[in-house]
Amino acid sequence: MIFWQLFYTFCKIGIFNFGGGYAMIALIQNEVVEKHAWMTVQEFTDIVAVSQMTPGPIGINVATYAGYTAVVNAGYAPWIGTLSAVMSSFAVILLPCLLMLLVCRFLLAHRHNKIIDSIFSILRPAIVGVIAAAALLLVSKENFGSPTEDSFHYYASIFIFAAVFVASYKGKRSPILLLLLSGVVGAALYLW
Repeated sequence: MIFWQLFYTFCKIGIFNFGGGYAMIALIQNEVVEKHAWMTVQEFTDIVAVSQMTPGPIGINVATYAGYTAVVNAGYAPWIGTLSAVMSSFAVILLPCLLMLLVCRFLLAHRHNKIIDSIFSILRPAIVGVIAAAALLLVSKENFGSPTEDSFHYYASIFIFAAVFVASYKGKRSPILLLLLSGVVGAALYLW
């Protein structure tokens, strides 16, 4: 039963996602954590973190790890979890690939149409909103800690976040360099 639910869920996420992998994170979290309770918020946060470090598109990586974790948490063997991970990855790209084949033919034939241009001008801000919602979902106790439980680590996390945001947005620094520096600073602060 869980396999059909996973397949259906990730097909639905794949076909209704606009804005790429980061926008997909909010949809996946809503389905696997809140709606179906296949995993905890902490597990999902770990999945997102590992997915960002793993090569490949983040949305597919999150679907892969979420498919595995959901089945293993349901009590199945890890090898069945691996099959579920492959199925979840396939499900999240199946319908979008088929849809893109149809849409590409249509858009190539009507690429200078005013109606098509107006649809895309409306979709652009909506996609930015969905990506912002995904970012806000990651601003949680699991990622930043709690000021009541451990105020030092909480404020250190806020400082690291703000410094990376400013360096990335204003300073146009390399994301790889910022990730490496954040890892070093975070390790030093948390080991101290």
